[in-house]
Amino acid sequence: MEVEIGKGKVGRVAYGFDDIAIVPSRRTRDPEDVEIGWEVGDFHFDLPCLASAMDGVVDPKFAIEMGKLGGLAVLNLEGLQTRYKDLGPIFERIASFSKEEATRGIQEIYEEPIKLELIGERIEEIKKAGVVAAASLTPQRVEQYHRHALEAGLDILVIQGTVVSAEHVSTVCEPLDLNKFIASLDIPVVVGGCCSYSTTLHLMRTGAVGILVGVGPGAACTTRQVLGIGVPQATAISDAAAARLRHLDETGEYVHVIADGGMRTGGDIAKAIACGADAVMIGSPLARAEEAPGLGYHWGMATFHPQLPRGTRVQCGVAGTLREILLGPAHENDGTLNLFGALRTSMSTCGYQNIKEFQKAEVMVAPALKTEGKLLQQIQKVGMG
Repeated sequence: MEVEIGKGKVGRVAYGFDDIAIVPSRRTRDPEDVEIGWEVGDFHFDLPCLASAMDGVVDPKFAIEMGKLGGLAVLNLEGLQTRYKDLGPIFERIASFSKEEATRGIQEIYEEPIKLELIGERIEEIKKAGVVAAASLTPQRVEQYHRHALEAGLDILVIQGTVVSAEHVSTVCEPLDLNKFIASLDIPVVVGGCCSYSTTLHLMRTGAVGILVGVGPGAACTTRQVLGIGVPQATAISDAAAARLRHLDETGEYVHVIADGGMRTGGDIAKAIACGADAVMIGSPLARAEEAPGLGYHWGMATFHPQLPRGTRVQCGVAGTLREILLGPAHENDGTLNLFGALRTSMSTCGYQNIKEFQKAEVMVAPALKTEGKLLQQIQKVGMG
């Protein structure tokens, strides 16, 4: 549906997770009968979850624990892990900044050059633990650094930026040819972010096995204010799912849609899947884990940009172990713990057996969903308040 912005411009109405609700079907199931696993290339994961490639979330120890619990953590190969050998004092310094000092202080810390030997060391540490190793590079640097990661045994490569397109135009440098680059690799490649049907479809045609969908919804991202761009996640995911169907019809190849950002609770994750996602990538919920290196702080991947930072440092605190956040048990009632127990329960309550079925769930526009009947919770600031 389009609305008139003004006489010279019309626009579609778009929806975020808070605007929609999942409608239960005519049947219910036992949670034990629900399958939430998914596959990337030859790799199977019990949880449809990737940990965001953010320095306050993923280090090798976190990646190992995430892998043992059934998920996949993505290490940022252009972040602190490849700039500093000893990171303890660095994280303590970031945590010590006042909010006025944080952005400039983080920019100074990230001025330290990337060290090639650390790329291999970090990947090898993950591989030695027997879990799948995934890592992220930007399109600008992937050709420069990816070989060092491959030599160390990298299993899955994520090419990630604020917005990634299959048709970058430049008069100042030679753009990365995603089609040729992905075809040259022997490992699965995930690409993103994007937030539109056409961009998703073009990225799927590059040979990527998964597309990250989300521009600006993350808790630590300021892209939407700095650049004025983005699409609310429910609409962005639904558009990407439509592109996936067209690509499947054209090629017979199924490309995964990965909802990237904007999810804080199990309910948000369930809505992302119901809108068409195969898996989710989350950052701030996992930054609250005891195992996360950020000491209760979380910052965006563009926070340290030297000219135009598009992220901020946020304090998220420590809520529990990574196991508790992913699989429970929950000791809070706000949906921020046991995220994938919540997904399983949502699917079983609505009668769906697996992710593919749940993607077909009925969804309604429901602006009253979070406030209807919740006055006491709002007044007391408990539960949904």
